[in-house]
Amino acid sequence: MDTMGRHVIAELWECSIDILNNISQIKQIFVDAALEAGAEIREVAFHKFSPHGVSGVVIIAESHLTVHSFPEHGYASIDVYTCSNTIDPNVAVEYIIKALEAKTFEQVEVKRGKGPVKVKPFQKML
Repeated sequence: MDTMGRHVIAELWECSIDILNNISQIKQIFVDAALEAGAEIREVAFHKFSPHGVSGVVIIAESHLTVHSFPEHGYASIDVYTCSNTIDPNVAVEYIIKALEAKTFEQVEVKRGKGPVKVKPFQKML
């Protein structure tokens, strides 16, 4: 592996409002997504906010899957990070997109641990 891992960050819009506000359903979707990708689940922790919204994490041996839902906007922010050659985070993300019934989404994959980032000094604009 030429990186320490692959991190997929996704923005999901026009999702099912009922699913986004259902902690047990979201928890099951994220557990199933991890299993679908072939990951080994270690811990599962989800929290339901009042009056709406769910945040949660599925810790996998290969890293994690997370969600923050905003039912009032039909929106969910998710990320899936894997540090394994055998686990494709895109498999889990695709599963989640379908399960949350997202009609619009954007996703980006970031290669992690490729080495130090060369940062240029900030230059003040005049």
